[in-house]
Amino acid sequence: MTGLPLIDERAHLRADCSRCAGLCCVAPGFVASADFAIDKPAGVACPNLGEDFRCGIHAELRQRGFPGCTVFDCFGAGQRITQDTFGGRSWREAPELAAAQFAVLPVVRQLHEALWYLTEAESLDRSPAVRELREQTERLAGGTADELAALDVGAHRTRVGELLSRVSEAVRGPGRPERRGADLMGRDLRRMTLCDGSLRGAYLIGADLRGVDLGTADLLGADLRAADVRGADLSRVLFLTQPQVDAARGDAATRLPSAVAAPPRWAAR
Repeated sequence: MTGLPLIDERAHLRADCSRCAGLCCVAPGFVASADFAIDKPAGVACPNLGEDFRCGIHAELRQRGFPGCTVFDCFGAGQRITQDTFGGRSWREAPELAAAQFAVLPVVRQLHEALWYLTEAESLDRSPAVRELREQTERLAGGTADELAALDVGAHRTRVGELLSRVSEAVRGPGRPERRGADLMGRDLRRMTLCDGSLRGAYLIGADLRGVDLGTADLLGADLRAADVRGADLSRVLFLTQPQVDAARGDAATRLPSAVAAPPRWAAR
C-alpha cells in the first residue's frame, strides 16, 4: 500500500460555484428548521439566489438562519452538469431543461461523492479492482442526461460501499473497535477506544472528541454535526469529507487530512 497526493486528483470533485447555475439553490426543497430559515419547494429558486447564480447572503448564512447551506457540498456535480452534461446552458435561459437538470443533480452528486472516496481508496490500495471501479464511476458521471436519469445509482453505490469496506479493513487491520452505525450522540468519547476503529455511519452529533487521536478510523458517512473535535487528531482518518468537517466544532489545534480544510470559524476558537 502506498499514499499518493490527493488534492489535485480530486480538484474536479470540489464545488466551483462560478461554473454552476445555482442548482443546489433551486433543485432541492427544504423545510423551515434549525438548518433553514424558510420553506422552499423543490424546483423553486431560493430568494437569496442572485441573477449571477451566487448567494446574496453567503457571508452571513449562519447568522441569517441557513447553517444547512454551509455544510452542503455537491462534490463538483453542479459545474459538471451545467458545463458538460448540458453544454453550458442553464434552467434560467432554457426553462425546458430545468426538470432534466434538477433530476440529474442528486445522481451526479452521488457519483462524485463515490469518486471522492474511490480516489482516496486508490491511494491506499493500488489493486485493479479499485482503479476499475473508479474509472467506471467516472464514465457514468460523464453520461448524457438520459443515461444519468436511467442509472440505478443506488446499486452502484452498494458496489462502491462494499469495495471501500474491504479497503478500510485492510488499512485498519484486524481486531479494531467496531462502532459502525453506533448512536454516540452527545457522549463524552475521550476515554472510549476509537483509534483505528470503524465509525462508519455512526451518530456523533454533539459528541466530545476533544484531543482524541482517531488514527485511521473509518468515518465514511459519520454524522459529525456539532461534534467537538478541538485538539483532535483526524489527520489519518479514512473517507472524511469537507461537509463533515464543516459541520463539526474544531479549532486551530485540530489536525485534518490534507484533502480537507478547516472552516474559517475554527480559527476564532
